[in-house]
Amino acid sequence: MSEDGTATTSTDQTAETMSSKEKRKHKVIIVGAGMAGLSSANHLAKNGCTDFLILEGRNRVGGRIVSIDMGSQKIELGANWIHGVLGNPMFELAMQHGLISIINIPKPHKVVAATEDGKQVPFQILQEIYEAYVCFLRRCEEYFLCQYLPPPDIHSVGEHINLEVELYLDGVDCAKEKHLRKLIFDCLLKRETCITGCHSMDEIDLLELGSYTELQGGNIVLPSGYSSILKPLCDNLPNENIVLSCPVRRIHWKRKATRRAGGAAAAGATATILEEDEEEEEGDDGNESDDSDRTVTEVPVGAGGAESTQEERRAGEEAARRIKSSTANVVVECENGAIYEADHVICTLPLGVLKEQAETLFVPALPQYKVESIDSLLFGTVDKIFLEYDRPFLNATISEIMLLWEQQQEEDGEGQEPTDGRARDGQWLKDNWYKKIYSFSKVSDTLLLGWISGREAEYMETLSHEIVAERCTDILRQFLKDPFVPKPKRCVCTSWRKQPFSRGSYTAIAVGASQDDIDNIAHPLYSNPHQSKPSVMFAGEHTHANFYSTVHGAYLSGRTAAQILLTPDSPQEIVMESDSSDLSSWIQGIALD
Repeated sequence: MSEDGTATTSTDQTAETMSSKEKRKHKVIIVGAGMAGLSSANHLAKNGCTDFLILEGRNRVGGRIVSIDMGSQKIELGANWIHGVLGNPMFELAMQHGLISIINIPKPHKVVAATEDGKQVPFQILQEIYEAYVCFLRRCEEYFLCQYLPPPDIHSVGEHINLEVELYLDGVDCAKEKHLRKLIFDCLLKRETCITGCHSMDEIDLLELGSYTELQGGNIVLPSGYSSILKPLCDNLPNENIVLSCPVRRIHWKRKATRRAGGAAAAGATATILEEDEEEEEGDDGNESDDSDRTVTEVPVGAGGAESTQEERRAGEEAARRIKSSTANVVVECENGAIYEADHVICTLPLGVLKEQAETLFVPALPQYKVESIDSLLFGTVDKIFLEYDRPFLNATISEIMLLWEQQQEEDGEGQEPTDGRARDGQWLKDNWYKKIYSFSKVSDTLLLGWISGREAEYMETLSHEIVAERCTDILRQFLKDPFVPKPKRCVCTSWRKQPFSRGSYTAIAVGASQDDIDNIAHPLYSNPHQSKPSVMFAGEHTHANFYSTVHGAYLSGRTAAQILLTPDSPQEIVMESDSSDLSSWIQGIALD
């Protein structure tokens, strides 16, 4: 384990593993050592399958789980909480390994809300608006759960909540009171973008909001940092089975497609050919696949374009040659030139990476339905700003200060940029990015945390930590009406959009998308219609239709992928293996109020 609590392999071990030519063929290759990849590997190892290799682009495991020390605190740069207790495998794992105490003494939680001129809102008004807001949000979830239709022309969660807010505020006579309540609603909507993982709640499909299943029990923090949960998963994995700092460039998968042997006259006669050979059949428009849902229906050519370097082209040609002559179903080509063969690949790359690379990453290219689903879903940016101080300055009883920003233009909804030239040239973001920070909460007496989402978060990632720290100091001085608020001694900002191995934070269902898109991405690829086990499988939070955006969703998807490979070939016999400590096998499916 490293100092930040993440399980790592030393650089020497990585280099040693990479220079070793002894084993290039494996039963399973797992792409990515985030929670889904580690869960898959752990499940394989526990069930006696150790012929697997994890290829990870970063120099550490854990993916979007990373804790670092800041002062005397462990802070989470990525995943923050275990979401829920009942049926949550992460909670069960944490309990099993003594990472959490069941005795939880709640800290005093006093939220204050202040306007830009430093006036604090009476608590009863804050409570009244929060309760109304939660009611509006629950109403949005009911469209999915109860299968009824929303008002005409209302397609997003943002539109629906703003309609509810309008109706609610119509009942308030005093213009000043109405305005104040509107500011609180706007602040809560900004908060919701950080929870959901989007730029604006106008992007989130109203009919699909309820598809996310919330587990009961609240949000649990691991005292030793979320990264501490990686150790029990890595303890079962031999070091040589994990190759760090090894990004994957291409996944060549063997598949047999069928083509018409003689046009319309011979419509019934088909010949089976290897997909790579199909590219040589110029002028053949009838490259249709088998009708089985196990095969793809459209196969665009996915080889590297003209911009590929000669070295990349040579590596690609070598991998293509290798897959034609190999008995393996998949050949994985890495950025460093290493080539591995496997019977099965479990791809756990985040949705943000798939959005950027899916069309060139797979050869043959992914079927069109998968590409469209990858495009349809949202992979938003949510970043954190940590401010560390030498001494406490906030009132000891206050745990969070909500920032009620004035909106420049009421019609801009949640304070988004206006659709004119200022937005296009970035001037609006430059002037207003910080107004997306909806609150600062206390992690400890000398450590504050601010959240920011969407395009404003992406803009913040381009700024130095010094500039962010200065801006946050100005904000705190203004809203607290205290010119003596100190400057932080240290500021740490996350940059999940900039990170090449995440390209964002987590998945949300955009307007027009649905759970079907998650299922489409999760759908495995087979080399031929008669194959009993898939060649390429997909796992990660973006592949779990009910627990997308969560660590437990990633964990369960990884375990399911491994289980499919472990299940005996006897027909229709899929049995999910379960640890005796794992409540989720029987608790799942029970509706909890």
